[in-house]
Amino acid sequence: MTLHFGSLYWPSTRPDSPAYSPLLEPVRCDALVVGGGMTGIACGYTLARSGIDTVLIEQSSICSGSTSANTGILQYSNDIMLSDLADQIGEYDAAEFYRACKSAVEQLVQVAAGLPRDVDVKRRNSFYYASNDRDLIALEKEFEMLSRHGFGVEWWDAERIGSAFPFRKSGAIVTHGDAELNPYRFVSTLAESAVQAGLRVYEKTKFLSVDGRKGSFVVRTNSAEIHAEHVVYAVGYTPEAAGGSWIRAKLNRSYAMVTKPLDSIEDWPQRFMLWETARPYLYLRTTADNRIVIGGLDESFRQPVLSESEVEHRSLRLLSELKLLFPNMRVEKEYEWCGTFGESADNLPWIGEDPSRPGQYYALGYGGNGTIYSAIAARLIRDDIMGIKHPISSIVAPDRKTKVPSA
Repeated sequence: MTLHFGSLYWPSTRPDSPAYSPLLEPVRCDALVVGGGMTGIACGYTLARSGIDTVLIEQSSICSGSTSANTGILQYSNDIMLSDLADQIGEYDAAEFYRACKSAVEQLVQVAAGLPRDVDVKRRNSFYYASNDRDLIALEKEFEMLSRHGFGVEWWDAERIGSAFPFRKSGAIVTHGDAELNPYRFVSTLAESAVQAGLRVYEKTKFLSVDGRKGSFVVRTNSAEIHAEHVVYAVGYTPEAAGGSWIRAKLNRSYAMVTKPLDSIEDWPQRFMLWETARPYLYLRTTADNRIVIGGLDESFRQPVLSESEVEHRSLRLLSELKLLFPNMRVEKEYEWCGTFGESADNLPWIGEDPSRPGQYYALGYGGNGTIYSAIAARLIRDDIMGIKHPISSIVAPDRKTKVPSA
């Protein structure tokens, strides 16, 4: 399945990414991870560093899927506001989930900072603004709930926004403790560190089927069998590859555009990561080499557009949105793409053991916080294999029962 189309920026920042051999003979392991993207490598890294003998297989090459189209934004706030999530699952659980997301940002920053190669990890604050005056009441409610649960947010009114930015909005929440990174460099470098920790990585190795039970699975690939005690499905936006009956994903497509480097970005205070209350929403960030990344314009189609003219049409729309916010910036687009992304009906990821297939785990971080969910999945599945209950395991469990928001 094609997951993205267009000219991708991130792979151009590391053309020397290492390659790994395919699986050529049968192997045994404690845990098998299926998928070599952000989530799979995070799981492989965490399992291997915890002393769990782990094999990872990728049907193509590491970072070749949605990781290459990831925009590298690490935010603990979610596509679903804390206040709306509280209506779904209760305020206590909602706050626990948000705290787990904030903790995941910290974990990712610490891991990224400790890697042997620079992956452009930078601490950033996020600027969540009201797209229109009608959204102001909901945004104020969100600010109140975030404050009540100790998230240390700031409120910016229209006057403060207008004095700092070349645009004016009726209100915004500033969240602290977020970050950004280069997702391609991060995952490819994390894979190298995971291999040094004992992870065995095989590219060009396609998962075909699994038989057996917990503790004695036999996995067939296109080249050789793998005997594993546990199987982790980190298959990204191809949920059918995980099997099982619990996953009901909605797959959409979105667009992103990256500008040529700018001489300066003076009109952009603190290099905030920007996003808005509208759904679907626009989001913006800067890069280490003074580019601007802008994305959005989500559409309810699984398959990315497959023509340059269609991608360019959306890129020009993104460019016009950028110029509305920053009219004094002289920007030119250089990279543009369309990519598939997944959502769940309740806006939460699927992470944990399949209740119908003990020993087989989902690591499916669907939603706008896929990188954050990758970090959560790695820790939660590691804990489960080691017999430790993770604090939010019931919230993200495949068989969770939640109140799905109305359309």
